[in-house]
Amino acid sequence: MKKFLLLSIFISIVVFGNAQNISPGFSYNEYIEMLHISAYQVDTPWSTVKIEYPKGYTMAYRSDEIALLNRWDLWISADSTVVISIRGTTNNFNSWLENFYAAMVPASGKMQISESKEYNYHLSDDPKAGVHVGWLLALAYMEPGISQKIDSCINKGYRNFYITGHSQGGAIASLLTANIWLKKEKGLYSPNVNFKTYCSAAPKPGNINFARQYSYLTQKGYAFNVINALDWVPEMPFTVQTLNDINELNPISADKNTLNKLGVLQKVYVGSSFRKVDKSLKKSVRLFRKYLGKKAYKLVNKSLVELIEPNYLENNYYVSAGEIIILYPDSTYHEKFSKNPKHTFVHHMLTPYLYLANKQNNE
Repeated sequence: MKKFLLLSIFISIVVFGNAQNISPGFSYNEYIEMLHISAYQVDTPWSTVKIEYPKGYTMAYRSDEIALLNRWDLWISADSTVVISIRGTTNNFNSWLENFYAAMVPASGKMQISESKEYNYHLSDDPKAGVHVGWLLALAYMEPGISQKIDSCINKGYRNFYITGHSQGGAIASLLTANIWLKKEKGLYSPNVNFKTYCSAAPKPGNINFARQYSYLTQKGYAFNVINALDWVPEMPFTVQTLNDINELNPISADKNTLNKLGVLQKVYVGSSFRKVDKSLKKSVRLFRKYLGKKAYKLVNKSLVELIEPNYLENNYYVSAGEIIILYPDSTYHEKFSKNPKHTFVHHMLTPYLYLANKQNNE
């Protein structure tokens, strides 16, 4: 027994002692590995794609399906790197409903999953930051289990973690990343524990206030969103910017005292024209809030009957989060993937992303 214990300790020292820390900066090789892992969320809409099993990795854990058919996997590599892989949208209606439940809620607060259970979350220090309510709902159900597994891995000596997800999985991965980096800021994770995020084809997870702090926290090369230039999904959800979404102390949304300092023509243009435009934009925000918030909640509530409807923000200014890496198609790509214009997801699937990543990696 004593010899076995000493052998285990020796093996741990060899394995973890030889593990290399995650390096900052984008790596095509790392991203390609993440795509191979994402491919093994086997029942996503692109499940018919045959992609090679990720070399050097073993799936160590798969969660149950929770919330609106969300699921995540934990993979471990031969060199003791851990990957949290979050599943994207499935072909089930409820999974799509999570995307269309697209009203915005505060990026910090609590979500009342039932009358007796609430999820307290903190995804930004900015009081104006907002995030997509559907993907926050997914995080509310998954994050406690993910955090528990991360803590367990850290206690076993693991120090390097990748977070990844394609499409909806990428959007949720960005919310999880915000949660983790704010924990790091508070000292809840040791400085020698490293996290790096590769979102792939991710839609826009929150507003500009959320995205700016997200980018600030991860700006030294630890969070990326890789986008095929022909993919429409990263352009979603619909977004509307109003005067309320612009930083204060600007001449466009200035108060009357500031406007009085402008010339007559400037005053008419800023004070009248912009206000009329802003009025129509705010009407659009209210419509999004009604149909993508309140009405969508009624459908969500049929599956999650104990979920209490949150309060939505008067905000629909969605932007991408993290450093954007563009995969840019050429004539060879078009010959290979653009033959069927009716296949509306062709540029969103894993195969074209993998093709472009490999091509640009070899240029």
